[in-house]
Amino acid sequence: MPWENNPGNRGNGGGPWGQGPRPTGPTPPNLDDILKKGQDRMRGIFPGGLGGKAIGLIILVLVGLWAFSGLYRVQPGEQGVVLIFGKWDGNLAPEGLHWAWPTPIGEVFTPRVAEVRRTEVGFQSRPSRNGDVETEVASESLMLTGDENIIDIDFEVFWVINDAGKYLFNIQEQEETVKGVSESAMREVVGQTTLEVALTQGREDVQQKTMALMQEMLDDYESGVTVTEVNLKKSDTPPEVIDDFRDVQAAGADREALINEAQRYRAEIIPVARGQAAQIQQQSEAYKAEVVARSQGEASRFVAVYNEYSQAEDVTKKRIYLETMEQILRDVNKVIIDGDSGSGVVPYLPLPEIQNRRQEGTGQ
Repeated sequence: MPWENNPGNRGNGGGPWGQGPRPTGPTPPNLDDILKKGQDRMRGIFPGGLGGKAIGLIILVLVGLWAFSGLYRVQPGEQGVVLIFGKWDGNLAPEGLHWAWPTPIGEVFTPRVAEVRRTEVGFQSRPSRNGDVETEVASESLMLTGDENIIDIDFEVFWVINDAGKYLFNIQEQEETVKGVSESAMREVVGQTTLEVALTQGREDVQQKTMALMQEMLDDYESGVTVTEVNLKKSDTPPEVIDDFRDVQAAGADREALINEAQRYRAEIIPVARGQAAQIQQQSEAYKAEVVARSQGEASRFVAVYNEYSQAEDVTKKRIYLETMEQILRDVNKVIIDGDSGSGVVPYLPLPEIQNRRQEGTGQ
C-alpha cells in the first residue's frame, strides 16, 4: 500500500501517515493480496483466464437476473402495494403480472382484500375436536348501559380491506386496531341504550348503530377497512346478578300488570262518571227551569192578585181569607154550629178519640 513505503513509518511504528504508534493486535489484511488471490481462483475455474468482455457479460447476466426478480403477480382478490426506498407512491397495482424495482430498491406487498376477516370481542374461540371452544373475556364483554346496569355482551365483527395501502401504512397492528374500535363503538352504543331494550327488541338496532359508528371511526383513521357485519352472539346479564335481575323483571311485570289494571278500571269508571255528571247536569237544568217557571208563575199570580186587590180591597181580602181557611180546614173533621140556631147546644170535646187519631197518625 502507499503508506507502507512511507519512510516516516519505519522504526517508529507509526500509522498510515506516520502519526502516533501503530495499533497493537492482528494486522489488517492487505487489499492487494486479496485481489491477487481472487484472480488466482478465477484462473483456476477458467484455465484460459477471464477477459474484460467475460467479466462484463457476467455482470450483465447478474443485472438481468436482479431485474427479472422484480416481476410479481397480483392474484385475484389481492391488491399490490409497491414501495420504492421504503416509500409508497399512493398507487395500487391491479390483478395481473407487474414489474417493480427489486430489493434493495423496491419492495412489494400483496394483501388479500377480498378475504372477509373476523374479529371477536368479549370471547376467544379456539378449534378442538368437538368444535370451537369459546372462552369468556370479562374485561371486554362487561359493559354499562344507559340506565346504569351491567350487561354481558359477546359479539363478532366481519370486515374487509378496501384500500391495501391505507391498511398497511395508516394504522399499526391493524387487527388489534379494528378490535379496539369495535369494543369502543359497542360501549358507546350500549351506554346510550337501556338494559331492557338491549336484551330484547333493541338487539338489531344496537348492531346497526355499532356498525355505523365503527365505520365512521375507521374512515376518520383512513384505515382502508370496510365493516360488513356486526353480530351479537350473546346479550345477557352477568351470572353474578342474574337472580337479582330476574327479581327486577318480575317486579317490572307486576308493575305493568298493575298499570294495565288501573288503566282498565279508568276506562270503565270514566264513562260511568261522565254519564252521571251529564245526568246530574240535566237534572240541574230541569230543576232550574222548573223553579224559574214556578217563580215566574207565582210572581204573575201575585201581580194578578195585587191588581185585583188594588181595585177591590174588601172583596180580595175576603177571598184570600176564604181560600186560606179552605186549605187549612180541608182535612180537618169539623162541625159548624150556627151562632143564632145553636144557643142550646152544649159543647163536647171528644178528647179520647182525638188522642187515638193522633197516635194512629204517628204510627205509635
